[in-house]
Amino acid sequence: MFITTGSRGLYKAPLCKGLLLILNGLTVMLTLLPQYQDMFVYSLHAVTHQNQVWRLLCCRLICLDVKDSFCSSLLIYNFRIFERRFGTRKFASFLLATWFLSALADFLLAQAFQYLFEYEVEELPAGLLAPVFSLFVPFYQSVPRMPVTQVLGHIQITNKTLVYIVGLQLLTSSPFMWLLALSGLNCQELYQSVTSGTAMMKTCVCSQPTDETPLGMGATLDIQRQQRMDLLDQQMLMAQYETRRNARHQPQAGLLQWTRLFPSLRHRGRNRPPVQPQPQVALLVEMGFSRIDALEALRASNNDINMATNFLLQH
Repeated sequence: MFITTGSRGLYKAPLCKGLLLILNGLTVMLTLLPQYQDMFVYSLHAVTHQNQVWRLLCCRLICLDVKDSFCSSLLIYNFRIFERRFGTRKFASFLLATWFLSALADFLLAQAFQYLFEYEVEELPAGLLAPVFSLFVPFYQSVPRMPVTQVLGHIQITNKTLVYIVGLQLLTSSPFMWLLALSGLNCQELYQSVTSGTAMMKTCVCSQPTDETPLGMGATLDIQRQQRMDLLDQQMLMAQYETRRNARHQPQAGLLQWTRLFPSLRHRGRNRPPVQPQPQVALLVEMGFSRIDALEALRASNNDINMATNFLLQH
């Protein structure tokens, strides 16, 4: 389901916040000033035949259609979880790389379409669309699928259903929107293969044994420090928990054991909320949520990691 708006909606997602404010603001300005919209038309014919290369910069950022701008904004807002998880720097590098690669892929796919069907693609939808479509690949692979409700008793509605519906709406809003979607998906696979190959080469060349806990790939320095602090907090909490549990089980000498005389006293405290498992807290913290929010979500969901993740994505 879509995440509710609010002050915490764009927490640890400054890049997504900036994209939503700037790009939507420019779209509204172009809507109010239609005489300048011709400068932002994504015309492949003008780029190739009239050498208007500047259109690749302007026309592939700002949407001219308000519906496309609205749908892409909803998708960017939901995909902000990747900026939280991997850090703003890596998320920005991903968007920039897919933006450049998709510019080349647009021309190649347009030329292939013209070669196969003898039809020249002169214009494509304007806006930051190909990088948005490329984010569907990590969204499908890494975000867990959790059922929310059922329709007609058989059709399950999950936390990812509405995102796919908005993506389908964006895909069908223009005749050649599928070309941008295909370009974005291919560029994401190319980017993933290049980055994984580079990381493997670095690991083989300069790999050294270390006793430190591996941190999230692509995280910024602040997130790495926060992860170390969370790990220390978890170790301290586990040590305190073990100490208290051992002290609770040790009988106190010289005192009367009331629980033996009154068995009903043994059952007191069983209705207390269970202690949150530390691996689940660490998993939620690795996904980009704060430790306090992770503990509250696990407490509210009775330590169900899927329900806790859905709760955090909705609040």
